[in-house]
Amino acid sequence: MTVYRNKPEPLFELVVHDIARQPGFTATDAGYESNQWRYKAVADYLFDWLLEFAMKYSDLEDVNSVTAAKMLNKAAKTVYTTEKYGKRGEFGELFLHALIRQTFDSEPVISKIYYKTATNDTVKGFDAVHIVEQDNNLELWLGEVKFYKNAKDAIRDVVDELKTHTQNDYLQNEFVMISGKIDDKWPHAQKIKELLSKRNSLDKVFKQICIPVLLTYESDTVAKHNVDSEAFKTALLNETESLYNHFKEQSLPKVKIHLFLVPIADKEELLKALHSKLEGLQR
Repeated sequence: MTVYRNKPEPLFELVVHDIARQPGFTATDAGYESNQWRYKAVADYLFDWLLEFAMKYSDLEDVNSVTAAKMLNKAAKTVYTTEKYGKRGEFGELFLHALIRQTFDSEPVISKIYYKTATNDTVKGFDAVHIVEQDNNLELWLGEVKFYKNAKDAIRDVVDELKTHTQNDYLQNEFVMISGKIDDKWPHAQKIKELLSKRNSLDKVFKQICIPVLLTYESDTVAKHNVDSEAFKTALLNETESLYNHFKEQSLPKVKIHLFLVPIADKEELLKALHSKLEGLQR
């Protein structure tokens, strides 16, 4: 039985979750508590996913009441151990991991962060590598993240990356890297290795690929409200739909894409909450 059968209780409310569109679309709401956006609750929720985000499959099989604390400490140190965290991308990658797992019941193919050669290195390539079961087939989800203040800046930059990362040479190099790091104990290991084989035409592989794109941004709507009222929900729906349309109007590559929008109140405050949580787990 897979170690990914259990998931934390959801935190984010789904403002939109529509898989019938192309691109697919999910927008989230973390909500308020005592008239404040829920920074600490978001940090606590994301770090509930830390072990499976940062560890490989066979290590997760060994997690028990005796080993859990030590492994959580090890996983936290894998993320980074620096005070210069303002421009690092790991928290965005953790966001994407959590939302794909929560909303699509995905499984990680590899933990890219696990294979860093030094603690404070940054990971290159796709920001997540998961599978999602669709119509009795395994779909490979190769994620892109932008943890930004401005939504349209995030859209501009992620579209550039999408164009680069769907080029044949880039994909073939990524597939070699991914295949070499798949844990043989993971139940789907052989099937995914066969899909990513050099002998497969990329035309075939493209039919089983989805690129989840996660964009955080400082939301005017979130900043103007302090309770989850109907007025707030309507305004947030309108804001996220407008951004979805802006994303859809871009020159996107011809591959299946699913857009996740995560409106936040203040990026710096959220980073502080996430960093504080990480530091606590590293002690």
